[in-house]
Amino acid sequence: MQQQHWRGGQEKRETNQQVYGIRAVIEAIDSGKEIESIFVQRGLSGQLLAELKQVLKQYGITYQQVPVEKLNRMTRKNHQGVIAVISPITYQRTEDLVPAIYERGEVPLLLILDGVTDVRNLGAIARTAECAGVHALIVPKRGSAEINPDAIKTSAGALFKINVCREDSLAKTARFLQDSGIQLVACTEKTTDNLYQLDYTTPTALVLGSEEHGISDELIRIADHLAKIPMAGSIASLNVSVSAGVALYEALRQRMAT
Repeated sequence: MQQQHWRGGQEKRETNQQVYGIRAVIEAIDSGKEIESIFVQRGLSGQLLAELKQVLKQYGITYQQVPVEKLNRMTRKNHQGVIAVISPITYQRTEDLVPAIYERGEVPLLLILDGVTDVRNLGAIARTAECAGVHALIVPKRGSAEINPDAIKTSAGALFKINVCREDSLAKTARFLQDSGIQLVACTEKTTDNLYQLDYTTPTALVLGSEEHGISDELIRIADHLAKIPMAGSIASLNVSVSAGVALYEALRQRMAT
């Protein structure tokens, strides 16, 4: 019988908004806005900037130092050397989400994206994941694609419907999932084990890495299982969004058969 999946969903439907100016950015952070990214002009200094950096440290928010030309391309308004991009979605916490899935009597199916930086790949993966009944995407705070209008468009709106968790440490999150009874399956070419040989009817978190670097060595070591997609052609790998579809629909096939 097919599992019924909880869709946390997102009520917000706006695309990314920009906030300009140091004081305005500080106020946006203090008000609880979801910050997707912050750009600070290289070489900028001053007391107000020091205050902003203290707020960023307090909330664990990273920022990028960029040339003023980049900021000027982003807006013609008086940005004072600082632009924040507000996320169009509300991020969830893995620690809160997993117990809620179990409490509803559902079998967790999660997808960890380690270093997927292309927004269109992220959007395509989110679309497939939502269709396959994935409870949440888990991405790192650093080194992940922005959830921006391109990602949302590619996802066909799925990023408004599927839960997205953004975590400081994927390794720490992976261990939490294992402690919660969830098997960690790393989809990688660094194994001879076949993707189709595993049981996905149990609580499962699939891990996919970037096309350039793959899954980090730390997550490979932590994983309960390594699994590769069998290849019959001469090209060594699939696009990461295609790999996600192959793996997720094998999990869905097995779960529908139970």
